Amino acid sequence: MNVVTSPARLFRGNGSRENNTIWALKDVSFEVHEGEVLGIIGRNGAGKTTLLKILSRVTEPTEGEVRIRGRVGSLLEVGTGFHPELTGRENIFLNGAILGMRKEEIKKKFDEIVAFSEIEKFLDTPVKRYSSGMYVRLAFAVAAHLEPEILIVDEVLAVGDAQFQKKCLGKMGDVAKGGRTVLFVSHNMAAVQRLCRTGIYLESGKIKVKGAISTVLEAYQQAIGGEEIGEKKIEVRDGEARFVKWQLLNSSAGLKNSCYSRDSCEILFIIKAKRTVPNVYLGFALWDLDGKLILAASSLDNGGNYINLKEGVYHVIVNARLPLKAGSYQIDVSLNSTEIGQFDRWIAEPKLKILPMQATNLSEGWHGILNEDVTIQIERTTDDAIV
Repeated sequence: MNVVTSPARLFRGNGSRENNTIWALKDVSFEVHEGEVLGIIGRNGAGKTTLLKILSRVTEPTEGEVRIRGRVGSLLEVGTGFHPELTGRENIFLNGAILGMRKEEIKKKFDEIVAFSEIEKFLDTPVKRYSSGMYVRLAFAVAAHLEPEILIVDEVLAVGDAQFQKKCLGKMGDVAKGGRTVLFVSHNMAAVQRLCRTGIYLESGKIKVKGAISTVLEAYQQAIGGEEIGEKKIEVRDGEARFVKWQLLNSSAGLKNSCYSRDSCEILFIIKAKRTVPNVYLGFALWDLDGKLILAASSLDNGGNYINLKEGVYHVIVNARLPLKAGSYQIDVSLNSTEIGQFDRWIAEPKLKILPMQATNLSEGWHGILNEDVTIQIERTTDDAIV
């Protein structure tokens, strides 16, 4: 599938015309199978929204073709899909009709849509008077509940409040579990990782990486700044000493950078010092791929002391129990001195991979951060008093 926007043309004063074609998408080709949840990520201007508009048949491709089997429900920009002069109630039925549903089918879903959108008081108000948040609530409720075989959702969900975003992500998960196909564009990497199993990373209108979502997210995270975590730019100074490499010493998985969830890990860092540096301590942090801090520690914790580095090679061992859900995590280590401040900081490569342990409980399949044992006790009491 090759898709582009219309070319932009510059006209010269003498009447001649010079074409300066800007390709929003070029040589983009992929397949999405029934029941697949595909995440589409990339910088602003990479072509994500244009791709979704073409898949939703809002925009016609200049070249190439799109083959779709099934009804498509889409939630793109705020303002598309609804008629502004019609009420929320009327737009629900209009959207259902566009999807090819009979009136009776729409009526069966009507109460669920209204309850999910939480705008019952404004149901008979023209949607042109809705706030952007109200519009998105109703638009998503309609798109998700009218049972299209394919659900396409753009970053527009960011307009809603955090609680509603959480509800939407849960609903998209339910849609996917029901065997329908979901295409999801977002800058929220945690949401993409939670919801999607496969992904596409777009850059300058072309597919840079496609495949398993973990692979796609890692490539994107590495590309958006190399040594950038979240919004924090890391400045590394190769001066008095530097980190050289890291590896796991006791990996039960038998791999240098992978261990099983809930293992106690010994992580070895090798440091090469060029000269004497007094009063040195090491900082250690672990981040997820969305730039959220998972764990932070210092060599001064638990009674640790400063050390005086001298020229030579040092081994540093960090012992940590990592009861984390399966996935990739970024190790961030630094060397600091009371005399000169931070003199080296390293975003370690390769990333630390946590592998899923053999499932021993229901929560193993859930998408949280921690993977810890929790004991829950239920017992019947003979005390009828309600406290």
